[in-house]
Amino acid sequence: MRCTGSTALLTRKSRGFTMVELMVVITVAAILMFTVVPGVGDWIRNVSVRSSAESIASGVNEARSEAIRRNQTVSFWLVNSPGVTGVLDATCVRSASSASWVVSLDDPTGLCDVAASITVAPRLVGSKAAGPAGQNVAVVGLDISGTLANSVAFNGYGQPVTGAGGTPIATIDVGSAASGARRLRVKVGTGGDVRMCDRDVSNTDPRRCL
Repeated sequence: MRCTGSTALLTRKSRGFTMVELMVVITVAAILMFTVVPGVGDWIRNVSVRSSAESIASGVNEARSEAIRRNQTVSFWLVNSPGVTGVLDATCVRSASSASWVVSLDDPTGLCDVAASITVAPRLVGSKAAGPAGQNVAVVGLDISGTLANSVAFNGYGQPVTGAGGTPIATIDVGSAASGARRLRVKVGTGGDVRMCDRDVSNTDPRRCL
């Protein structure tokens, strides 16, 4: 009797899940997946937008700081390499719609892969490629009149001026092609100050764009 009882107990323990139990687990997992996955996608897009906006703001600030330090005109350029999107190489061109950037004293077209130098064109100071994440970010550089612009030059006082790239950038909007993602803006003030703001927050939020 003892052996029979032990065998029955072991049989019940080793039986595993029933079909009903398995279906319940699968259903719950599917519900969780459909609930969480869209949120994860939005989070990834928002991180890409913020990362790109912060990178661009950092590049503009670097150009301004270098202009003050060197006491000469230094420019920030939005650039794109059509050959391999998201990287910077010898195919680079100026673009008002790219998250990649270069800080240099001369026009960096076709020279974005040159090492930093104070003598060799384009006398590059620094650069940052958009990378894979930046390829899905929408960027628009505009001058003060709302016309597309791809560069902003700073003089020795750190003020934006018309340089080799023409009328300086006043705003750079950064967002995503997907709906619901954050929409940020990098603003270059008339005095040269650089600020990042959120285009969608309320008027009472300190992060708002004025």
